[in-house]
Amino acid sequence: MKNVRVLVTGATGYIGSRLVSALIENGADVVVASRNVERLTEFGWYDEVTHVTFDASRPESVKQAFADAGAIDVVYYLVHAIGQPDFRDADNRAATTVAEAARDAGVRRIVYLGGFVPTDDTLSEHLASRAEVAEALSIDGGPDLVWLGAAIVIGAGSTSFEMLRYVGDRFWLIPMPKWAANPLDPISIRDALHYLVAAADTENVPAGAYDIRGPETTTYGDLLLRYACLSGRWRAPFPVRGIDIGLISQVTGLVLPVPGGLAGDLVQSLDHPMTASKLGIRDIVPDPPGGLMPIDEAVKRSLASRHAQPVNKLADVHHLADTDPDWAGGDTLRIKQLIRTITPPIARPALALLGAVPGPVAGALRTGLDTLVNLVPKGHPA
Repeated sequence: MKNVRVLVTGATGYIGSRLVSALIENGADVVVASRNVERLTEFGWYDEVTHVTFDASRPESVKQAFADAGAIDVVYYLVHAIGQPDFRDADNRAATTVAEAARDAGVRRIVYLGGFVPTDDTLSEHLASRAEVAEALSIDGGPDLVWLGAAIVIGAGSTSFEMLRYVGDRFWLIPMPKWAANPLDPISIRDALHYLVAAADTENVPAGAYDIRGPETTTYGDLLLRYACLSGRWRAPFPVRGIDIGLISQVTGLVLPVPGGLAGDLVQSLDHPMTASKLGIRDIVPDPPGGLMPIDEAVKRSLASRHAQPVNKLADVHHLADTDPDWAGGDTLRIKQLIRTITPPIARPALALLGAVPGPVAGALRTGLDTLVNLVPKGHPA
């Protein structure tokens, strides 16, 4: 990617922050855009990138960002307002604003990461919005568009993986609604980044829509049980029937330490099969060394994270970064972080005993500690 200059929007998010590291490693000249440039100083790659102020909801801010950035070849569009009120309209307006500014700035390509869009007339707000954003990014005379669709991304810090983690950790009986049997094509964060980096190649990757996936198809229910097994927990499935998906999404936002609106929107999307349909990316982009990563291997790597590290210093991209959301990493890790601040160094080895605390107990303890110290675990989404 030498001599390729890229602008990454959404760089403070889970995928965006890791993508910046991957692009730097591949030799790209990276410009990072954020509404809050000060927050960028928290990321380990800060001194290796150019940074510009960028608010996708304000056309004048976007136009100025492109002027400040200078010549840009490729824009990575990772912006979304999912979990916020009226996010669908906000996302559409923001996408149109960025596409028009990119056209005026002479950008050659926009790479957009969205979700799978099933052929269903009753799509959730989240899925419908992802398709509309892709359409809004495609304007006459504008940059060509590579739209990568993905389902669940497996990696510590990923919202979808963290939701999986908290359900598997906090419930001895795993609720299994009817939609838990819907087919699902997860992808590891390593493989998702592999395709995102490759999508910037305007010579070898034609514009178009491509679904990216790992080597296995599973179901959400099976994924939950596999997570429990790999994390060393005994869990039993508990069939749940006749409960509206909307009610489940609301309850999910209440019982998991993930931002409520975000959790609810994502749960509603699971009412549809999440399998790849726009195939062909593997005919253009070679698999990563060693092939695409199996589900169990991706989960094992995600669970191997013990201490959050700077995102550009991760031993494995599946591990937790110190800039990932406060609610990520699991209850036990979060409890250790809270207690460590008031525990003398000589007593800290004893914190390892927290690993033996049952998941539901750890969840209740963490909730109590968060309340006690007046913390709000539902922080910014990944």
